[in-house]
Amino acid sequence: MSATALIPVANSTAPPFPCFTTTRARRKPFLRNSLVIATAEDQSSTEIPPPESVARRLILLRHASSSWENRSLRDHDRPLNEFGRADAVNLSQKLEQLGWIPELILSSYMHWCSDAQRTRETLKIMQEKVRAFLEAEVHFISSFYSVAAMDGQTAEHLQKAICKYSTNEIFTIMCMGHNKGWEEAASMLSGASIELQTCNAALLEATGKTWEEVLLTVYILCYLLVY
Repeated sequence: MSATALIPVANSTAPPFPCFTTTRARRKPFLRNSLVIATAEDQSSTEIPPPESVARRLILLRHASSSWENRSLRDHDRPLNEFGRADAVNLSQKLEQLGWIPELILSSYMHWCSDAQRTRETLKIMQEKVRAFLEAEVHFISSFYSVAAMDGQTAEHLQKAICKYSTNEIFTIMCMGHNKGWEEAASMLSGASIELQTCNAALLEATGKTWEEVLLTVYILCYLLVY
């Protein structure tokens, strides 16, 4: 049976009025309260389909290891050391191999200087090694540096930043920053105990129609990249 609803109407076989012996022509029968019912096929051409739930990926990356050779430098001015630069190369190659190339990158930024040197240098090396990273939209966020030092505030702060800068057409986002906040956020979002050493990355995934919906769920820890 067709899915189209059938509306009962008056029986058209019975005369609608009493019959009289007369030469006058009968009036044509009519139907009261007749309805036009749109079929599902008719409606589908005009309705906008709702967005589908898709896998949305979040990479939480701690910067590569920095140099303590020059003790006079402030914390946010320290550059990467030799091991940190090598780790950044290996990490970018592994993300490319796994197919986790971000379309949006959010990184810490210091408003009183250029930025946190080691996060910027980590990103620069990754972009030089894997050109696909250059295609990502990048935003430097000053509050990432300070919030990472506060207890239990990083996860919510990251969620707000993601909602502010992302669109639902973006499926992979990478947030770069510092401990202790980054491993706290990774643990809170996934429900697992995660430790992030320098140049470690937690690769999280959840399914949802929007980033706002996804951020209310618990992420699955797909990979923990350790160098």
